[in-house]
Amino acid sequence: MLLLSLGPGKLPGQEPPQSAPAVPLTLQEAIAMAERNSPQMHEAQSLTARAEASVHSAKAYTNPNIEVYGGLQYARPVPTPGTPGILQHYAGYQPIEIPSERSARLRAARSVLEGSRLGEAAATLSVAGNVKRAFYSALMQRERIKHAQENLHLVQDLRRRVEVEVDTGEKGRLELTRAEAELARAQFAVQSAQIEYANVIALLRAAIAAPAEMSLSPQGSPETRVALPELKQVREQVLQAHPLLAQSQAEADAARAIVKREEALRIPQPTAFAEFENQPDLRYWRTGISIPIPLWDRRRGPIGEAKAEVTRQTAVTDRLRLELIANLERAYEQYQLADQQVLSLESGSLHAAESAVEAARNAYRFGERGIVEVLDAQRVLQSVRGDLLDAQYARQAALIDLEELGVKP
Repeated sequence: MLLLSLGPGKLPGQEPPQSAPAVPLTLQEAIAMAERNSPQMHEAQSLTARAEASVHSAKAYTNPNIEVYGGLQYARPVPTPGTPGILQHYAGYQPIEIPSERSARLRAARSVLEGSRLGEAAATLSVAGNVKRAFYSALMQRERIKHAQENLHLVQDLRRRVEVEVDTGEKGRLELTRAEAELARAQFAVQSAQIEYANVIALLRAAIAAPAEMSLSPQGSPETRVALPELKQVREQVLQAHPLLAQSQAEADAARAIVKREEALRIPQPTAFAEFENQPDLRYWRTGISIPIPLWDRRRGPIGEAKAEVTRQTAVTDRLRLELIANLERAYEQYQLADQQVLSLESGSLHAAESAVEAARNAYRFGERGIVEVLDAQRVLQSVRGDLLDAQYARQAALIDLEELGVKP
């Protein structure tokens, strides 16, 4: 069985040159670091904080207005002039909220808050999924480096054997030329794998938002195969529990509450007032109420916009449901196919290729086969190993997709 195992030792060239010692990093540590540092998580958390503040704003009552002003009163040259003196005026105004508008406003704010919390949960799943993909890509590429180096060591050993045989006259010069060409090819494969490893480490660093000067050394192995529930059961689980779908439904509820609020605002909002005035020769107070008349504006525009938003949000929810089902079926099928490939390669092709290499090497050692047969057998083994590694990673990637969709194997 071929696993992405990482032993305590490192083969020469397995790590790209680093300016600082590599920091061992497990998958759980990587996910925790991403949740602390990821800008995506910070954005989702800030949206939740904003929604919490919006609930407080929706709960707040309208502040009253107070007027205080004064002045002087002068007598005019008329038959009955007023008494000169100081004028004092005090007044207060308090808008009176419409209960149905207030309840709809609160309902909309709370739905938005619930959607923001669900969005934060979805962001957590997304961040964890991205970290897992980058983490396992690094492990896979490190295993490719290991395979390429093993092949290089074999070709180097063959090349030394051929050189000795050519020097003693047992083999022709053509054999050495073939060995040297294969050696150059094996060295290039090692270098290419190391370059790709540096690329995936950079992607992992970005996924966990690690400092640029921090060198990473992922430690772990791919998860073992799991038995997935029936597709119908998994589909129901995703549709009931996926945070993105629940967030979309909460946003639709908020849009419907906004429609109710806009309809409630058609009711005129009265303003109660009371005032007191102190004149030099008399005092008076009065109270009253001011009611706007909805003569020209019946809020048809805002109500129409709110209803259109409900329709749009309902369509978004339906589209998201279809996308989740499609992604689930794709990941589910990919996992099954990749798992079958892994089992087939591990039980058949890999053992056959390893046996073919061993047989070709023994035959070459006894002079029964040429170097071409050994190199061909080694290429086949490398190809099978690469196919197995690809199948293992495809199975792991499908499992990550399922987990990101909310599936719990």
